[in-house]
Amino acid sequence: MNELYPWLMPLWTEWQANLQADRFSNASLLIAEEGMGSSHLVDAFSQAVMCQNYPAEACGFCHGCQLMSSASHPDFHVIKPEKEGKAITVEQIRQCNRIAQESSQLSGIRLFVIEPAEAMNESAANALLKTLEEPSSTCMFLLVAHRANALLPTITSRCQQWHLTPPNSETVAQWLSSQHSGEVPLYAAHINGNAPLAALDFIQQDKVSRYSSIENDFIALCQQQADAVKLAKELAADPQESLSWLWYLLSDAQKVRYGLALPSFVPGAVKLAQVCDYPKLYSQSQALLKLLDQLRLHTGLNAELLILDWLFKFYEETCS
Repeated sequence: MNELYPWLMPLWTEWQANLQADRFSNASLLIAEEGMGSSHLVDAFSQAVMCQNYPAEACGFCHGCQLMSSASHPDFHVIKPEKEGKAITVEQIRQCNRIAQESSQLSGIRLFVIEPAEAMNESAANALLKTLEEPSSTCMFLLVAHRANALLPTITSRCQQWHLTPPNSETVAQWLSSQHSGEVPLYAAHINGNAPLAALDFIQQDKVSRYSSIENDFIALCQQQADAVKLAKELAADPQESLSWLWYLLSDAQKVRYGLALPSFVPGAVKLAQVCDYPKLYSQSQALLKLLDQLRLHTGLNAELLILDWLFKFYEETCS
């Protein structure tokens, strides 16, 4: 097993203790933000469960471990969208249910990893419910979700829940400094929800420059000094990422209005707080959250047009 990231170790230690004591549920749900490296934790868990020698860690030598190493274990199944951004279909879950009712091919545990679990459409989630209610003693289901609020409550209630908590900003900053030789902005961890891998990507892909450009243009728009159409086009190039950045800018500016200023805040928070009052910052940040959800749930929408509409409303409210 490859060495796990340090922020994964507390939960992995807890998982090992539960595996060792045979207390791990047959239906479990891991809730982890993207950019936390949860796939490494899932890999370690999967290898341990499929190992024929030890209950809580892969030996690396047995037949089960060799099959996992070659990605050919007949009792290990990963259910994920057939294409990125698409749903996990009811047909995929029905096939999973059929396999779960069969006997193990190696007379051991059958493990099903469903990721991301929120990608199941409603029919697929409902099809999984009965199997989760009455799982076979030789079957284990591990659901991995990045947005738990997008799961059916009936799914979450049937699973033992585990939360992968992001480390604090200081821990992330220290790790980033060990991974990157250049300058690490103080806000890099904060703007990525303290998810270390997302923060590292933010730095290595020079998203710092893109963020600075968006921040400057947005504040200029609030000061009637920028083109909303141009900014909407820039934001629509990657709406989930760029709009989430703006949400952090609005959120930090609200806190500044209340006299709170932290070193990890985005650079433009103070300036935006000087341009906009709290009610406007709050109402438009809430509107932005709704827009983010709308674009996430309905991928065929015209993002640029919807973003432009939000920018115009922000501009009108700021200037009123």
